[in-house]
Amino acid sequence: MTTTETQLSAHAREEIDELLSRYPADRKKSALLGALNAVQHENKGFLTPELMDAVADYLDLSKIEVYEVASFYSMYELKPVARNNVAICTNICCMLMGSQTIVNHVENKLGIKIGESTEDGRIYLKKEEECLAACAGGPMMQVNHVYYENLTPEKVDEILDGLE
Repeated sequence: MTTTETQLSAHAREEIDELLSRYPADRKKSALLGALNAVQHENKGFLTPELMDAVADYLDLSKIEVYEVASFYSMYELKPVARNNVAICTNICCMLMGSQTIVNHVENKLGIKIGESTEDGRIYLKKEEECLAACAGGPMMQVNHVYYENLTPEKVDEILDGLE
C-alpha cells in the first residue's frame, strides 16, 4: 500500500474520485476544497499534515498548494477541536441585526471566547466568521455545517443545549 492509501480511507478516495469526475482530467485542483472537506470530516473535524500530504499526492498537487488552501479558508481546522463546531457570522449585515449580542450570549453561556473549545470537548466556538452568506436571515450561525437564522438568545440556547 502507498502512503496515500494508508492515510486516505477507501471512502475518502471514493468521494475524491467522484469530485474528480466533475472536472477535466487536467484540472484536479478543482476538487481540492471538496477533498479537504471529506478528509477533515473523517478525522474528527481537523486536518493533519499527513492527511494534507496524502491529498496533495492523490491530486498530483504540491504540498504547499494544499497547505495554502487549508490555512486560508476558515472551514478547515489544523488542530483538534471539539465535537461540535459553532460559527457565528459577524459580518456587517448580521452585526446590524444583532450578531454581537449572540456572540456575547454564547461566550457567556459556554464560558469560552471565540476560538476556544469547552473543557468537556463538546463545543468549539470558531474564530469569527466574516460572512456565511445568509445576510437576509441574520443574525445567523452555522453549527456542524447547518445554518440557523434569525437567532435570538432563546433560539441559540435551544440549539446549543441539543448538541451532544
